[in-house]
Amino acid sequence: MGIYGLRENGGPVERNAGPSTPLRSAQGDKSLGGERTNAGSSTSLRSAQDDKSLEGREVVPVFAALTQPTLLLDVAGPMEVLRLANLFQDAVRFEVRYVGPLNSVMTSIGIALTGIGQLPAELPEKAMVMLFGDVEKVMMPAGWPAPQRDVRGDAEIVAWLKDVVRPGHTVVSICAGAMLAARAGLLDGYACTTHYLDCEELASVAPAAKVVENRLFVEDKDRFTSAGVTAGIDLMLYMVSQRLGDAVAAAIARYLVVYLRRGGAEPQISPWLEGRNHVHPAVHRVQDAMMKNPAESWQLGKLARMAGASSRHLTRLFQEYAGMSVTEYKNNLRVALARQMLSQTEMDIEQVAEKAGFGSARQMRRAWRRVYEGAPREARGEGMH
Repeated sequence: MGIYGLRENGGPVERNAGPSTPLRSAQGDKSLGGERTNAGSSTSLRSAQDDKSLEGREVVPVFAALTQPTLLLDVAGPMEVLRLANLFQDAVRFEVRYVGPLNSVMTSIGIALTGIGQLPAELPEKAMVMLFGDVEKVMMPAGWPAPQRDVRGDAEIVAWLKDVVRPGHTVVSICAGAMLAARAGLLDGYACTTHYLDCEELASVAPAAKVVENRLFVEDKDRFTSAGVTAGIDLMLYMVSQRLGDAVAAAIARYLVVYLRRGGAEPQISPWLEGRNHVHPAVHRVQDAMMKNPAESWQLGKLARMAGASSRHLTRLFQEYAGMSVTEYKNNLRVALARQMLSQTEMDIEQVAEKAGFGSARQMRRAWRRVYEGAPREARGEGMH
């Protein structure tokens, strides 16, 4: 996508045609609405080296449907999480296409996004559809006319959603993007949320949905909805953690210098993520090392040398920035590792305790009770389907 100046009337350059077959590639669009190429262009534009780097990767097709005027942070925040997810691991690649009724849309801060592809006539299996919020007032450069809301385009997206979303597709709405999903009937029978100012309207538009207030985001099967603006980042970090693991999500959050937040009603935060809501480099350095190998003995002196601090100073830093002691953090990681082994293997409790770094099964059970409710045996088989 690109940036361009408005025409004299402040409107978009061009309205896209109806749903396209085959799929359109955003990269193939001209910046001012010129000739489009078909879906194959997104592959042909890659170099041979790029194609080789994708070998063996699971590809997740992501279709970001854009309206006018779009709340820019709703788009940029979650998409930055996906961009970094592609960089930080090699198992999955998120292939993002930007689609919509218009080939260019104005955003909330007066910058236009261009090169938007047509709404596809069908979606591939396991595709993810993302919907975003809009704004009533746009911050335009001095003397520039503000764009009108594209009511017709909203209706086209709603009709498109009704036509193409099928079982197996994932629907993700950021902020007021939930309104589009609701109008398409995609939230009927699901728990959902949106920006706190829009919850009442959402309940009116989707009376068959269960609208939940005071939540950062809500997951209900293949429907993911988030509250306003930056909550979209929280939701996408959560989705990345579910698919790629907590360590990848933690690395992305650290790079973006954001907190891994959970609302009061959200699932308990994972031990892999707990204690990482800070920006102290020495503490992160120690935590990164411990996370890579929780079962290692990790004597305080060794960790202090790694941090470039005395043992006493590192202890103070951990309490101040991680909110817990070094020992507590180490045991929490070991408990998380033990839970993984119990859920994914048939090793007995004693073997799991040893491989997780505990001196005995009894020691592991004591540490377990500080992190999880219930006994270790209840985790048996959770990840085996």
